[in-house]
Amino acid sequence: MTTTPTAGIGFKAEHFEASLGSTAAGLWFEVHAENYMVAGGPRLAMLAELAERFPISLHGVGLSLAGPDLPDPTHLAALVRLEQRFSPLLVSEHLAWSRLDGRCFPDLLPFPRTTAALRQIVRNVDATQTALGRTILIENPSHYLALTGHEWDEIGFLIELVRRTGCGLLLDVNNVAVSAHNLGFDAGAWLDRFPLAPVGEIHLAGHTPDPALDLLIDSHAAPVAEGVWTLFERFVARAGPRPTLIERDAEVPPFAELLRERHRAAAILLPQVANA
Repeated sequence: MTTTPTAGIGFKAEHFEASLGSTAAGLWFEVHAENYMVAGGPRLAMLAELAERFPISLHGVGLSLAGPDLPDPTHLAALVRLEQRFSPLLVSEHLAWSRLDGRCFPDLLPFPRTTAALRQIVRNVDATQTALGRTILIENPSHYLALTGHEWDEIGFLIELVRRTGCGLLLDVNNVAVSAHNLGFDAGAWLDRFPLAPVGEIHLAGHTPDPALDLLIDSHAAPVAEGVWTLFERFVARAGPRPTLIERDAEVPPFAELLRERHRAAAILLPQVANA
């Protein structure tokens, strides 16, 4: 049995009692930071109780790191308070933007990977890491359209971001599978080029087909697809064990079903842990 965080589950309030009762070795939980940026109340109390038993990670969706502005100071201050209270195992955000001219958008939006965008993101990651006093992990996004204007290949862009900021990377394998289908590239070959050292966390999730277009949607509304499991095994065989999360944000099943997926991920990671 290992106490090293191996595979975790995205925490849902309806799974609180079942989560507390789990004895799975190495289990950890991740929450969306924005859901807990409150002064008090039952949601925060629930997280506090969970954090007494399990490692917790914070996954943000609202810093808009690829936006033209510095992270919103009120939002960043709330994240700092949350980080200081719970000392999470990991803190992560997305390589996307969601805020412009004071308006927030309910999605993680793409951008052309230009050198100017890179400088902007470096500035925003630096500001975030300075405020937190720690490094964060940046997640590769899902792609649905082949944008024009890129000056950098995606992996090269991420490597340069790591080099300039010292941040780590969160590899979302489902995002790779979705993007490969939608843009028409080889997901396995893409993963084989992904840098190993900066990867501090892996995400696994389900996707769903668009009903009208030949697109896969990163819906988090289905079990992890078999193709994503295959890609995950391929990456772990090359990289070794990394904390891995099962994400499910819609059509949420009973906790036991998520735990089965979590055990499958842990079984892939555990031999690597034993040999590490």
